[in-house]
Amino acid sequence: MQEITFAELDTEMVTMLPSKETLFFNYNLASIWESNSSLALNAGSYFASAKSAAIQTILVSQH
Repeated sequence: MQEITFAELDTEMVTMLPSKETLFFNYNLASIWESNSSLALNAGSYFASAKSAAIQTILVSQH
């Protein structure tokens, strides 16, 4: 970890955030697509068991 000196800290600048009224019109849209799929087949046999593992996919696209 690199330490910062007081001289370096004095050169840092601070910027105020805009007011809430300015941020009101800043829209942030995101498209979300999700899918859960699983398949199990147990046909034609007595006392058989079928197992299935689910696959989950989530995609987020931010505009």
